[in-house]
Amino acid sequence: MVQKRRGGAYRGKGKEPSLFTVKAVFILDNDGNRLLSKYYDPELYPSMKEQKNFEKNVFNKTHKADNEIAFLEGMTIVYKSSIDLFFYVVGSAQENELMLMSVLNCLFDSLSQILRKNVERRCLLDNMEGVFLVVDEIIDGGVILECDPQQFYRRSTTE
Repeated sequence: MVQKRRGGAYRGKGKEPSLFTVKAVFILDNDGNRLLSKYYDPELYPSMKEQKNFEKNVFNKTHKADNEIAFLEGMTIVYKSSIDLFFYVVGSAQENELMLMSVLNCLFDSLSQILRKNVERRCLLDNMEGVFLVVDEIIDGGVILECDPQQFYRRSTTE
């Protein structure tokens, strides 16, 4: 039996919607090298080798594509590129693409504000502490906390 819901379908009985929406977030450079990654599902890719292999496969599938969404290894992946960076948000195959895209847009827009619209590899590496803070403020353990970059930016400038 397949239960339908907006944005996808649940496979089998007993699968309930979960707050644990995001499986992973990572940022790669133009060559597919990891600059930042956070995996929220310990069973998904438990070893560093498996994670890097997954990231390489994702990069190979997406770095020349003009799309914003990909499906690979049973995962829904939304992505965006900027100058020499690729931003990825990964969810399960059943996940709502619009939710994942809102996380991706919040991440990109928040970083754009913090990096003063200079979202490129060098600036990202120079401000890595802020980049990790942005990711941690948007997602906690796979749960989406914030999708509005303006709220995040206001909160970070008043603290």
